[in-house]
Amino acid sequence: MRKSLLATLAALGMLSAPLALANTIEIQVNNTMSEGGSESAAVERFAEYLEEQAPGRFNVRPFLAGTLGGENAVLELLNLGQTQLSITGGNWRQQYAPEYDAITVPFVFSTWDEVDAYMESPSGQSLIELAEEKGGIKYFGTQHRGPRHMTANKAIHTPEDLQGFRLRLPSLPVWLEVWEEIGAQVVNVPAPEIYLAMQTRQVDGHENSLSSPYTRRLWEVQDHLILTSHVQFPWNWVASSRWWNGLEEEDQALITEAIHVARQHGSEVERELDMYYLEELEKAGMTVIEPDIEAFREAAMPAIERIMSEMADGVMADAMGEE
Repeated sequence: MRKSLLATLAALGMLSAPLALANTIEIQVNNTMSEGGSESAAVERFAEYLEEQAPGRFNVRPFLAGTLGGENAVLELLNLGQTQLSITGGNWRQQYAPEYDAITVPFVFSTWDEVDAYMESPSGQSLIELAEEKGGIKYFGTQHRGPRHMTANKAIHTPEDLQGFRLRLPSLPVWLEVWEEIGAQVVNVPAPEIYLAMQTRQVDGHENSLSSPYTRRLWEVQDHLILTSHVQFPWNWVASSRWWNGLEEEDQALITEAIHVARQHGSEVERELDMYYLEELEKAGMTVIEPDIEAFREAAMPAIERIMSEMADGVMADAMGEE
């Protein structure tokens, strides 16, 4: 039976020699998104790079579409050392270091360079250290996602245009507080019901990355796309510290290289997809508006300051790039 298994694995290219099975390092890579996006493209590049550099040394197993559970469930598995890697969203920041999570606050960061600079700042480094201490995870860096924008059933150029506007939002208190400060009337609708809520005029618009209006065919029920870029919400590559600390230094170095290559590839694929979505939404008839983002930021600032005043000392300065 063992000989049969070895023969099968060798035929699949998973072994470079009969004894390689004992030395092969299994790496489960988790993500909540389905195959076909920038996330799975990054996982594929990660596996390819490891195989290019060390044939047969690693066995990368993608666990996509939340196969092992949602983000919080996978974070717990990482803490216990029962899975190895995850491309995770923002839950780890809120769970382990909410006092340093400026990234979740809308209209604070307008570019990916600003997000990455924050993660390199003292506040960002404190966030990473707390996550390792409390959650048993090792952080490797961000993978960029498309920024979040708005769709609307009317033209939105300034905060004044949002007065009385019924905006669908997920139940994230920080987001609700900021958008209510700007002037929107916040409505909570489950994600699968977004199209129907727009069709029946229960809501006037929503916010999300461009994949949302594209995959949901929202051009059928929304006329305008408002490029607010109000949240730059990255994916984050993290590993189980228990697993990581048990690896040889050479393997750690190679995996770190592979993650860096994969993050860059995933970010580039996401940029290409975002451009494609924008072009297709325009072709479908949506009017694209570039609003006065600074006016939105100024309108949101009282809420932003309230939220960030409750965070750790230095977060506001590091987030705003102040000395």
